[in-house]
Amino acid sequence: MHLDQPLSDKEFDELDNFLMSDAVGDEGMTMDALHGYLTAIAIGPEFIPLSEWLPNVWGLEDDEQPKFTSDKQAERIINLIARFSNEVMITFEVAPKEFEPLFCVYDLDGKEIIDGEAWAWGFWEGMQLRADAWEAIKSTSLEPLLRPIYLLGADEITEEETKLVDEPSKCHKLSIEVEAAIPHIHQYWLPLRTSGVGTVKRDAPKQGRNDICNCGSGKKYKNCCGAGPTVH
Repeated sequence: MHLDQPLSDKEFDELDNFLMSDAVGDEGMTMDALHGYLTAIAIGPEFIPLSEWLPNVWGLEDDEQPKFTSDKQAERIINLIARFSNEVMITFEVAPKEFEPLFCVYDLDGKEIIDGEAWAWGFWEGMQLRADAWEAIKSTSLEPLLRPIYLLGADEITEEETKLVDEPSKCHKLSIEVEAAIPHIHQYWLPLRTSGVGTVKRDAPKQGRNDICNCGSGKKYKNCCGAGPTVH
């Protein structure tokens, strides 16, 4: 399956079920949180390789891996996540106006309520991967656009700020503000976005042959980019 192929409904449910299972940690990302996380990575100030951002998805301790049933399942799930990531990036590249956050929607007393807390938390976590770089936007007129993301998604807010998110209707309003902010944040970083190559340490260890390949295929490096050219 090509990495630019969007997830089918069946594949979406498959990934959703895995992320909700005991195979990952209690702090693992749900699909809406993952979508927010991938959005921040897709539109933020720097390119971030899958090998760096993937571990945060599982919600596990450092170096701990999900309880995959086999190498085949590991490759399958990582491939689905990589394709989900590419789906987000491609949307911003070819049809940014069609982008929609994956918010939870439910009915409350006959009214449709949007709950963007998990999505905003994922986006906030994505920002933390390059927290220093994200500081630049805070000194511009766009700084207020980050506030609803912060209020819904930050791990810690002040006691006074909790009053702004203590009712479903308040979270609903902030979620709408988050969705409205994303196009502006995307446009801000678009001409400034860098490859991130300059942030890579020279003494970083080389990719091991049994590590997941950085290209996002979900395959081990030795079976992917490290396999060498195919002889016809």
